[in-house]
Amino acid sequence: MFVCVSWVYPQTIKYLQKNNRNFMLISRPSDFIKNVNFHQYGYVGYGPSVAHMAYEFATHLSCKNIIFIGQDLAYAKDGFSHTKDYSNLDKHEGHFQRDKGKFQCLAYGGNGKVESSGIWTMFRFSLQNTISRNIISTTYNCTEGGARIEGTIEKPFLWACENLLHKDLDKPFEKLEPLSLNKQNEFLLKAYYKVYQSIKHC
Repeated sequence: MFVCVSWVYPQTIKYLQKNNRNFMLISRPSDFIKNVNFHQYGYVGYGPSVAHMAYEFATHLSCKNIIFIGQDLAYAKDGFSHTKDYSNLDKHEGHFQRDKGKFQCLAYGGNGKVESSGIWTMFRFSLQNTISRNIISTTYNCTEGGARIEGTIEKPFLWACENLLHKDLDKPFEKLEPLSLNKQNEFLLKAYYKVYQSIKHC
């Protein structure tokens, strides 16, 4: 099951449909979405990144252990923001020089400092805030590098696999059935009516 925010890039939906993937769209709690009034389907509200959204889902599913990987949130020692085979690396050219010395933070493992960016710092603070309020889960950072994310337990990914993922878990989730086409059209008309009424009042 792929979970996407409702304003995901349209091509993403086309790829999922083309490859016969199950997916669901979840709205963020914007004023517009709240006005449409489909509260019964819930919202994904916090954080600016996919990692934040995944963490929110994990807490809503009452996961006992949550594992982060790939959350460096810092530049590598050579100044690169991503791996050298990253297709959009050219879009980050000059960023390390721009940010150097402005967003230093404690390194993973607590040894020394690493260089970060304004965006990554915001991501990290947002994650740390949410982790500090999560009383049902233990959060592990298995990135093995980058910035320290306060509130997590730092462990190698291999340790997490051997100690947290060593047995099959029987966690049957309730099967989600799509709404009938008639119900979808009914909701679409209600939403259209709300939007139309709002435009009339502008």
